[in-house]
Amino acid sequence: MANSHGDFIWYELLTTDPDAAARFYGAVVGWRNRPAEGGDGAYRIFKTDDADIGGFTVLRPECEQTGMRPGWLGYVGVRDVDATAHEVVRAGGRQHVPPTDIPGVGRFAMVADPQGVSFYVMRGTMEGTSTAFAQDKVGHCHWNELAASDQNTAFSFYASLFGWEKGDAMPMGELGEYRFILQNGTMIGAMMNRRPDGPPPAWTFYFGVADIDVAARAVSENGGTIHDGPAEVPGGVFIIVASDPQGALFGLVGPRRS
Repeated sequence: MANSHGDFIWYELLTTDPDAAARFYGAVVGWRNRPAEGGDGAYRIFKTDDADIGGFTVLRPECEQTGMRPGWLGYVGVRDVDATAHEVVRAGGRQHVPPTDIPGVGRFAMVADPQGVSFYVMRGTMEGTSTAFAQDKVGHCHWNELAASDQNTAFSFYASLFGWEKGDAMPMGELGEYRFILQNGTMIGAMMNRRPDGPPPAWTFYFGVADIDVAARAVSENGGTIHDGPAEVPGGVFIIVASDPQGALFGLVGPRRS
Protein backbone atom coordinates (compact mmCIF):
# COMPACT_ATOMS: atom_id res chain seq x y z
CA MET A 1 0.00 0.00 0.00
CA ALA A 2 1.36 3.38 -1.01
CA ASN A 3 0.13 5.38 1.98
CA SER A 4 2.67 7.02 4.30
CA HIS A 5 3.44 5.86 7.81
CA GLY A 6 0.87 7.63 10.00
CA ASP A 7 -1.96 7.94 7.45
CA PHE A 8 -5.49 6.93 8.40
CA ILE A 9 -6.24 4.17 5.88
CA TRP A 10 -9.47 2.49 7.03
CA TYR A 11 -12.43 2.80 9.40
CA GLU A 12 -14.36 0.02 11.10
CA LEU A 13 -17.72 -0.17 12.85
CA LEU A 14 -18.27 -2.77 15.57
CA THR A 15 -22.02 -3.10 16.02
CA THR A 16 -24.61 -5.35 17.62
CA ASP A 17 -26.76 -5.35 14.45
CA PRO A 18 -24.87 -5.23 11.12
CA ASP A 19 -28.05 -5.36 9.02
CA ALA A 20 -29.53 -2.37 10.84
CA ALA A 21 -26.21 -0.52 10.56
CA ALA A 22 -26.14 -1.11 6.80
CA ARG A 23 -29.62 0.40 6.45
CA PHE A 24 -28.86 3.35 8.74
CA TYR A 25 -25.59 4.47 7.16
CA GLY A 26 -27.01 3.85 3.70
CA ALA A 27 -29.79 6.32 4.48
CA VAL A 28 -27.57 8.87 6.26
CA VAL A 29 -24.27 8.82 4.33
CA GLY A 30 -25.35 7.09 1.14
CA TRP A 31 -23.00 4.13 1.54
CA ARG A 32 -23.67 0.85 -0.19
CA ASN A 33 -22.28 -2.36 1.28
CA ARG A 34 -20.99 -5.75 0.20
CA PRO A 35 -19.36 -8.79 1.83
CA ALA A 36 -15.58 -8.70 2.09
CA GLU A 37 -13.92 -10.78 -0.62
CA GLY A 38 -12.83 -14.24 0.42
CA GLY A 39 -14.68 -14.16 3.72
CA ASP A 40 -17.71 -15.90 5.17
CA GLY A 41 -19.92 -12.82 5.00
CA ALA A 42 -19.35 -11.83 8.63
CA TYR A 43 -17.20 -8.85 7.63
CA ARG A 44 -18.82 -6.37 5.26
CA ILE A 45 -17.60 -3.27 3.46
CA PHE A 46 -19.06 0.24 3.31
CA LYS A 47 -18.41 1.83 -0.08
CA THR A 48 -19.08 4.91 -2.18
CA ASP A 49 -19.22 5.06 -5.96
CA ASP A 50 -15.44 5.40 -6.18
CA ALA A 51 -13.91 3.62 -3.18
CA ASP A 52 -14.22 1.33 -0.18
CA ILE A 53 -14.36 3.42 2.99
CA GLY A 54 -14.47 0.97 5.86
CA GLY A 55 -15.75 -2.29 7.25
CA PHE A 56 -18.40 -3.36 9.69
CA THR A 57 -18.98 -6.51 11.65
CA VAL A 58 -20.79 -7.79 14.70
CA LEU A 59 -19.47 -6.94 18.16
CA ARG A 60 -19.00 -10.36 19.70
CA PRO A 61 -20.63 -11.07 23.11
CA GLU A 62 -17.25 -11.85 24.67
CA CYS A 63 -16.06 -8.38 23.66
CA GLU A 64 -19.13 -6.79 25.24
CA GLN A 65 -18.36 -8.68 28.43
CA THR A 66 -14.99 -6.90 28.59
CA GLY A 67 -16.72 -3.51 28.42
CA MET A 68 -16.54 -2.83 24.68
CA ARG A 69 -19.58 -1.11 23.18
CA PRO A 70 -20.64 -0.45 19.59
CA GLY A 71 -18.30 2.10 18.07
CA TRP A 72 -16.05 3.22 15.24
CA LEU A 73 -12.31 2.46 15.20
CA GLY A 74 -9.65 3.86 12.90
CA TYR A 75 -6.76 2.09 11.18
CA VAL A 76 -3.44 3.91 10.92
CA GLY A 77 -0.96 2.72 8.32
CA VAL A 78 2.53 1.87 9.58
CA ARG A 79 5.79 0.57 8.14
CA ASP A 80 6.12 -2.27 10.66
CA VAL A 81 3.08 -3.55 12.57
CA ASP A 82 5.07 -5.65 15.05
CA ALA A 83 7.46 -2.84 15.96
CA THR A 84 4.63 -0.33 16.34
CA ALA A 85 2.56 -2.67 18.52
CA HIS A 86 5.64 -3.19 20.70
CA GLU A 87 6.09 0.58 21.01
CA VAL A 88 2.44 1.00 22.06
CA VAL A 89 2.92 -1.44 24.96
CA ARG A 90 6.30 0.04 25.88
CA ALA A 91 4.67 3.49 26.10
CA GLY A 92 1.98 2.26 28.50
CA GLY A 93 -0.71 1.18 26.05
CA ARG A 94 -2.25 -2.25 25.56
CA GLN A 95 -2.41 -4.87 22.86
CA HIS A 96 -5.91 -6.29 22.32
CA VAL A 97 -5.18 -8.31 19.18
CA PRO A 98 -1.54 -9.25 18.46
CA PRO A 99 -0.01 -8.70 15.01
CA THR A 100 -2.02 -10.88 12.67
CA ASP A 101 -1.96 -11.54 8.93
CA ILE A 102 -5.06 -11.28 6.74
CA PRO A 103 -4.16 -13.17 3.53
CA GLY A 104 -4.19 -10.87 0.55
CA VAL A 105 -5.00 -7.80 2.66
CA GLY A 106 -2.20 -7.09 5.12
CA ARG A 107 -0.97 -7.38 8.68
CA PHE A 108 -2.70 -5.59 11.58
CA ALA A 109 -2.88 -5.29 15.35
CA MET A 110 -5.58 -3.86 17.59
CA VAL A 111 -4.12 -1.75 20.38
CA ALA A 112 -5.09 0.93 22.88
CA ASP A 113 -3.29 4.09 23.91
CA PRO A 114 -2.32 4.69 27.56
CA GLN A 115 -5.69 6.42 28.15
CA GLY A 116 -7.60 3.36 26.97
CA VAL A 117 -8.58 4.50 23.45
CA SER A 118 -8.59 1.61 20.99
CA PHE A 119 -7.33 1.80 17.41
CA TYR A 120 -5.68 -0.40 14.79
CA VAL A 121 -2.27 -0.26 13.14
CA MET A 122 -1.87 -1.92 9.76
CA ARG A 123 0.46 -2.48 6.85
CA GLY A 124 -1.52 -3.29 3.74
CA THR A 125 -0.26 -5.62 1.05
CA MET A 126 -2.68 -4.50 -1.65
CA GLU A 127 -1.56 -2.20 -4.45
CA GLY A 128 -2.77 1.39 -4.61
CA THR A 129 -3.43 4.10 -2.06
CA SER A 130 -6.29 4.12 0.43
CA THR A 131 -8.63 7.09 -0.01
CA ALA A 132 -10.86 6.22 2.95
CA PHE A 133 -9.70 9.57 4.35
CA ALA A 134 -10.25 12.19 1.63
CA GLN A 135 -11.50 15.62 2.63
CA ASP A 136 -12.63 16.51 -0.89
CA LYS A 137 -14.94 13.52 -1.40
CA VAL A 138 -18.49 13.01 -0.15
CA GLY A 139 -18.85 9.76 1.76
CA HIS A 140 -15.19 9.62 2.79
CA CYS A 141 -13.82 10.52 6.21
CA HIS A 142 -12.99 14.23 6.47
CA TRP A 143 -11.79 14.59 10.07
CA ASN A 144 -10.27 12.47 12.87
CA GLU A 145 -10.88 13.89 16.34
CA LEU A 146 -9.57 12.57 19.66
CA ALA A 147 -11.14 13.55 22.97
CA ALA A 148 -8.51 12.56 25.53
CA SER A 149 -8.24 12.58 29.29
CA ASP A 150 -4.91 14.40 28.90
CA GLN A 151 -4.50 16.00 25.50
CA ASN A 152 -0.80 16.84 25.80
CA THR A 153 0.15 13.34 26.91
CA ALA A 154 -1.97 11.85 24.13
CA PHE A 155 -0.35 14.03 21.48
CA SER A 156 3.11 13.01 22.63
CA PHE A 157 2.14 9.35 22.42
CA TYR A 158 0.73 9.50 18.90
CA ALA A 159 3.49 11.80 17.65
CA SER A 160 6.12 9.31 18.80
CA LEU A 161 4.32 6.47 16.98
CA PHE A 162 3.31 8.16 13.74
CA GLY A 163 5.33 11.34 13.38
CA TRP A 164 2.28 13.58 13.66
CA GLU A 165 3.00 17.24 14.33
CA LYS A 166 1.12 19.96 16.17
CA GLY A 167 -0.71 22.52 14.06
CA ASP A 168 -2.47 25.66 15.22
CA ALA A 169 -4.85 25.61 18.16
CA MET A 170 -8.21 27.13 19.06
CA PRO A 171 -9.02 28.03 22.69
CA MET A 172 -11.82 26.04 24.33
CA GLY A 173 -12.06 27.77 27.72
CA GLU A 174 -11.81 25.44 30.69
CA LEU A 175 -11.19 22.48 28.37
CA GLY A 176 -7.92 23.98 27.17
CA GLU A 177 -7.33 24.04 23.43
CA TYR A 178 -8.42 22.32 20.27
CA ARG A 179 -5.07 21.33 18.75
CA PHE A 180 -4.88 20.45 15.05
CA ILE A 181 -2.99 17.36 13.88
CA LEU A 182 -0.62 17.61 10.92
CA GLN A 183 0.40 14.54 8.92
CA ASN A 184 3.04 15.32 6.29
CA GLY A 185 1.90 18.95 6.41
CA THR A 186 -1.81 18.13 5.93
CA MET A 187 -4.36 18.84 8.66
CA ILE A 188 -6.08 15.49 9.33
CA GLY A 189 -7.93 16.18 12.57
CA ALA A 190 -7.49 17.48 16.09
CA MET A 191 -7.10 16.56 19.74
CA MET A 192 -8.75 18.08 22.78
CA ASN A 193 -9.47 17.30 26.42
CA ARG A 194 -12.73 15.44 26.95
CA ARG A 195 -15.52 17.05 28.94
CA PRO A 196 -15.45 15.74 32.54
CA ASP A 197 -19.15 14.81 32.28
CA GLY A 198 -18.87 13.52 28.72
CA PRO A 199 -18.19 10.12 27.14
CA PRO A 200 -14.95 8.23 27.87
CA PRO A 201 -11.83 9.10 25.83
CA ALA A 202 -12.34 8.11 22.20
CA TRP A 203 -11.73 8.94 18.57
CA THR A 204 -14.67 10.39 16.64
CA PHE A 205 -14.62 10.22 12.85
CA TYR A 206 -16.49 12.77 10.73
CA PHE A 207 -17.77 11.57 7.35
CA GLY A 208 -18.51 13.97 4.52
CA VAL A 209 -22.09 14.54 3.32
CA ALA A 210 -23.50 16.66 0.50
CA ASP A 211 -26.03 18.51 2.70
CA ILE A 212 -25.74 18.59 6.49
CA ASP A 213 -29.43 19.33 7.08
CA VAL A 214 -30.60 16.47 4.86
CA ALA A 215 -28.17 14.16 6.66
CA ALA A 216 -29.31 15.38 10.09
CA ARG A 217 -32.94 14.64 9.22
CA ALA A 218 -31.93 11.20 8.01
CA VAL A 219 -30.22 10.49 11.34
CA SER A 220 -33.37 11.33 13.30
CA GLU A 221 -35.77 9.63 10.87
CA ASN A 222 -33.78 6.40 10.95
CA GLY A 223 -33.50 5.96 14.70
CA GLY A 224 -30.24 7.79 15.41
CA THR A 225 -29.65 10.51 18.00
CA ILE A 226 -28.09 13.92 17.35
CA HIS A 227 -26.01 15.10 20.32
CA ASP A 228 -24.64 18.35 18.87
CA GLY A 229 -25.30 20.51 15.81
CA PRO A 230 -25.62 21.30 13.07
CA ALA A 231 -22.92 23.77 14.09
CA GLU A 232 -20.77 25.90 11.81
CA VAL A 233 -17.01 25.34 11.89
CA PRO A 234 -14.14 27.11 10.11
CA GLY A 235 -14.28 26.63 6.37
CA GLY A 236 -17.97 27.47 6.03
CA VAL A 237 -19.17 23.92 6.65
CA PHE A 238 -21.32 22.44 9.39
CA ILE A 239 -20.93 19.41 11.65
CA ILE A 240 -23.13 17.19 13.73
CA VAL A 241 -22.14 14.63 16.34
CA ALA A 242 -24.58 11.74 16.57
CA SER A 243 -24.97 8.12 17.53
CA ASP A 244 -26.52 5.38 15.44
CA PRO A 245 -29.40 3.23 16.73
CA GLN A 246 -26.94 0.74 18.28
CA GLY A 247 -25.11 3.52 20.15
CA ALA A 248 -21.98 4.01 18.02
CA LEU A 249 -20.82 7.64 18.05
CA PHE A 250 -19.87 9.33 14.77
CA GLY A 251 -19.70 12.74 13.13
CA LEU A 252 -20.88 14.23 9.85
CA VAL A 253 -19.54 17.30 8.06
CA GLY A 254 -20.84 19.15 5.04
CA PRO A 255 -22.31 22.36 3.62
CA ARG A 256 -25.73 23.77 4.42
CA ARG A 257 -27.73 23.82 1.18
CA SER A 258 -31.33 23.70 2.39
